[in-house]
Amino acid sequence: MSIVDSFRTDRLTAERLRPDHFGDLCRMHRDPRVTATLGGVRSDEETQAWLQRNLEHWEQYGFGLWMFHDLTEGQFVGRAGLRHVEVEGQDEVELGYALLAEYWGQGLATEMARACLQIGFEQLGLVDVVAFTLTTNLASQRVMQKAGFTFERAIRHVGLPHVLYRLGRNSMV
Repeated sequence: MSIVDSFRTDRLTAERLRPDHFGDLCRMHRDPRVTATLGGVRSDEETQAWLQRNLEHWEQYGFGLWMFHDLTEGQFVGRAGLRHVEVEGQDEVELGYALLAEYWGQGLATEMARACLQIGFEQLGLVDVVAFTLTTNLASQRVMQKAGFTFERAIRHVGLPHVLYRLGRNSMV
């Protein structure tokens, strides 16, 4: 398994999450539109703790979240990646993604998701990946479907109703 620190997609560059991404993450985590499906607006202290947990994930597993910037102007677009999570008592690897609101509706989340999945399956050797969201987050469910995920079941996560999707290595589109 090789660590992937950075990569490109058709419209984006991605780099491994680092401590100096704190400012961009704070901007994202302060936006109620973005955080409406991510547990709500986070304080800078909560973002710092979130960042620390995700940096530790990189150290422990050799993969995690990447920060994405547009190729043309280098502007921060969002974050996406793969990380270990517990889902109803089971250890899973989750695909997670979030974009700044001004970049919604352009297909960037799907582009980010596909790139992360390709790394997960081809370079990290993952067998399958899950993705989940609130039952009301239809935009995120569309991203999952476009990336090749299929609905598996309804779950409760952090006390709220979610839908769980799964994608196996041999099913990727």
